[in-house]
Amino acid sequence: MSGRPAFATVPPGGPLRVVLVGAGVMARYWLRAVQDSPDVVLAGVVDIDAAEARKAAEETGAGAVPTGTTLTALAPAARPDAVIDVTVPVAHLPVTLEALGLGLPVLGEKPAAATLPEALRLAATAGLAGRLFMVGQTRRYHPQLSAFREHAGRLGRLAVLTTEFFRAPRFGGFRDAMDHPLLLDMAIHPFDTARWLLAAEPVSVRCEEYSPSWSWYAGDAAATAVFEMTGGIRYVYTGSWCSPGLETSWNGRWRLSGEHGSAVWDGGRALDVAAAAGRQAAPAPGPVTAARGVAGALAEFVHALRTGTVPMGEIHDNIMSLAMVMAAVESARADRRVRLDELLDTALAEAIAASPGPEADLLRSWRTDGRFPAAGRVTP
Repeated sequence: MSGRPAFATVPPGGPLRVVLVGAGVMARYWLRAVQDSPDVVLAGVVDIDAAEARKAAEETGAGAVPTGTTLTALAPAARPDAVIDVTVPVAHLPVTLEALGLGLPVLGEKPAAATLPEALRLAATAGLAGRLFMVGQTRRYHPQLSAFREHAGRLGRLAVLTTEFFRAPRFGGFRDAMDHPLLLDMAIHPFDTARWLLAAEPVSVRCEEYSPSWSWYAGDAAATAVFEMTGGIRYVYTGSWCSPGLETSWNGRWRLSGEHGSAVWDGGRALDVAAAAGRQAAPAPGPVTAARGVAGALAEFVHALRTGTVPMGEIHDNIMSLAMVMAAVESARADRRVRLDELLDTALAEAIAASPGPEADLLRSWRTDGRFPAAGRVTP
């Protein structure tokens, strides 16, 4: 596969009509963003629990929007232009396949799918359908992060990027029972951010998972991962969800070292740069929107559908962020260094075996260089 992903656009003519699939906790964040945006209007809410779908719709104050238990049944009444998927990860594959089958573009919550083979299948399906599937990596939409990336372009050749993430949330529910709660539910945000900041791709990883004796999680809730990135750069992530006191922001604490200086970001407002005098570089491109978080992802999704511009988080690009997570999990499980190309080859073979004819044929074409050739990687 070569070139950039192509997808159908939505012509201008009033706000984009969106159906929200999933009415859990995260749905409330997205519903608020939909309410606050002049560019979209809520066309319906779907949830496997009909009462929850109705409750979520009522809470928005959007009026009598259609609700239901399946997207296919709701679509004729809702007449959506697009779908926002905020279901649990295991539902991302069937929900996205259903939406694409109806000819609807999808803005999904991370991760793209519960497994890497499933994410590859969704990339193939989106390509065949000619519809946009974008994963909302909402942490990219932060003004200080964009400034951090701009300054990174002034540091010359880069050597090492580090993230420290220490918090002690007590979520309850499914996260407490997960096997790899930190890596699977949270680490994709900094891993995805690291790719974007460095404009580099992962080559290999060595990761260890562990938990302190006082951990309230069933699985390991702390990890340290060292990624080799293209260009010889190292990305080092250390995080814990069992670290009360002196907690970092939810974005973590970042430090980047290059040949002409360093940059430090506390994940909030503080950005400190020390670069050699006279060293300048063209600013790196940031998001197409100034909106933050969920609102930023929604705004870029709408912009992409109106203009055909490939957005950050487009599925072909986002697969590499999910691959970093899965490689880290495999490294910790097997206690060895894991190469991303080997992991992707295995995932691609599994995706081909699980896919129907046209999807399988397209996936086979991606094996030409022994690695998933994600179009539009790293930069939108």
